Amino acid sequence: MDSIPANIKPYLNFIHPAIMWILLATTLYAMYLGFQIRKTRSATGEEKKQLIQGKYNLRHYQLGSIVLAVMVLGTLGGMAATYINNGKLFVGPHLLAGLGMTGAIAVSASLSPYMQKGADWARYSHIGINLVLVGLFGWQAVSGVEILLRIISKM
Repeated sequence: MDSIPANIKPYLNFIHPAIMWILLATTLYAMYLGFQIRKTRSATGEEKKQLIQGKYNLRHYQLGSIVLAVMVLGTLGGMAATYINNGKLFVGPHLLAGLGMTGAIAVSASLSPYMQKGADWARYSHIGINLVLVGLFGWQAVSGVEILLRIISKM
């Protein structure tokens, strides 16, 4: 990887964590929008009219698409930065959980056509997968900071 200047390589380690922390916040907002959709489904009368005006379903769907794309690219980017700086990947809990999260979000997103047709099994699966995903994401954030601190201490 001699094509990347040596003085730039260490900074590659900071791009992945920055993107992923922003993505974690975005994911939590997407979760809020999803809960608003659930609330809209069970609301009646005037409350339902108010909630419908929030267009939570459209906003959740659009933001979810962005979260999916950024998570896949962020995962690949983190792996690439590690490989560029170390010549290898470190197979451990952080990498494996990140790969699992990337697979889970793909499965969760693939349920969208079924949810749009009203399949409750798809909605409950989507919610369950995403709750696990958010839990793993929180753990990833903490373990990522530990990794980043180790990198900083070696600089």
